[in-house]
Amino acid sequence: MVPRFMVSLLMAVLAAAMLVGINETGYIRSNAALQEIAQSQRIRTALTRLLQQVLDGEASQRGYLLSGDERYLEPYNTAVKEVDHSLEELRGYYASSPELTASLGVLSRQVSRKLAEMDLSVRLRKQGNEDAWRFVLMTDVGREHMEAIRTQTLQLIAASSSAVDTGQAQIVRSLQLSRIGIAAVTLVGLIAFYMYLRQSSALKQADRRQQEVLERERDRLGDQVRERTASLAQLATHLQEVREEERGHLARELHDELGSLLTAAKLDVARLKSRMGTESPETAARLQHLTDTLNSGIALKRRIIEDLRPSSLSNLGLVAALEILAREMGERLGFSIMTNLEMTELDDSAQLTIYRLVQESLTNIGKYAQARQVVVTLHSYASHVEVEVRDDGVGFDKDRITPSTHGLTGMRHRVEAAGGKLTITSTPGKGTVIAASLPRSH
Repeated sequence: MVPRFMVSLLMAVLAAAMLVGINETGYIRSNAALQEIAQSQRIRTALTRLLQQVLDGEASQRGYLLSGDERYLEPYNTAVKEVDHSLEELRGYYASSPELTASLGVLSRQVSRKLAEMDLSVRLRKQGNEDAWRFVLMTDVGREHMEAIRTQTLQLIAASSSAVDTGQAQIVRSLQLSRIGIAAVTLVGLIAFYMYLRQSSALKQADRRQQEVLERERDRLGDQVRERTASLAQLATHLQEVREEERGHLARELHDELGSLLTAAKLDVARLKSRMGTESPETAARLQHLTDTLNSGIALKRRIIEDLRPSSLSNLGLVAALEILAREMGERLGFSIMTNLEMTELDDSAQLTIYRLVQESLTNIGKYAQARQVVVTLHSYASHVEVEVRDDGVGFDKDRITPSTHGLTGMRHRVEAAGGKLTITSTPGKGTVIAASLPRSH
């Protein structure tokens, strides 16, 4: 396949080069012929003008001789001056042609003799020498001079016409060469195009077969990716469920075991304090400090248990649990948390998803956002509920900060596992909005 393709490409390149060469050669030759034709036309025009000027001068001179009217001398003088200009112009045209320059020299001498003859007659007429100028006028000298000028001029015009014919013939030959060359190049181009079409057809067939193989492989890999993605999603969901179960188990252990121990210790301290009375102020102070420490431990135990498994969620419902969470975390983190919550009915799994979403969002705000105010909203609709956590903190660039650094990956998976959709909107310096939409049944 490759050699054939190279042959067709080489033929196309050669055809293009031939076409360019033929066109360039034709252009150069035609341009030279056109310049030669234009030059010949200018020479013919100058020669015709020169002959006309001599004739005009002779007519004016004869009018003056016959009438004696000075007005006839003005066209005569003008014609004499223009003759000199025309001769100078012709010398410029013939400068590159020695043969024609010699012919022009002959014409120039003949014109000079004619001008001298006319000038002599005019001077004799002005001097009043009637016999002399009449003699000059009646002789054949002027006619002979004029005939010689006309003959020499026509010869030069014929030479210019021959040059025009030569240039036109050159243009015709260039056009014929271009026609033959274009026909040959077109034939070569058609052959190259035919070979290219055959090669393209073969390449398309090979590409189509390769594409079919790639599509089958892509479908196979896509199936594998979907299977593994589904497996990973199931695994992640299972791990979250296990995590929640472990949290619940740990919360129960802390409530039952640690709670009992702390409560028993607090009762023992109370008995000791009641028996000892006020005999030792130092001992009473230490017992009071021990009581305060036990109360702090019990409060810490309760907060940890609420973080692990919020009892308010199962006992009081989602709205009350979110209000308690907002109040406690606002006091703990040191910023204002406003709530706008609508009552809604959801299953336990969806309520826990929303609660964890708000909890994780508030935790991230406390760690990173540097916010002054946070708003938590919950809206209930016929087919779904929407929850939103909005802060006025520093925000972040989602393209430069991976979601996992803010725990966003876990939130997104939890919401999507519940059949919902998580949206994160953030701009540096303009705060962050985390919004989720969950269906009522999943």
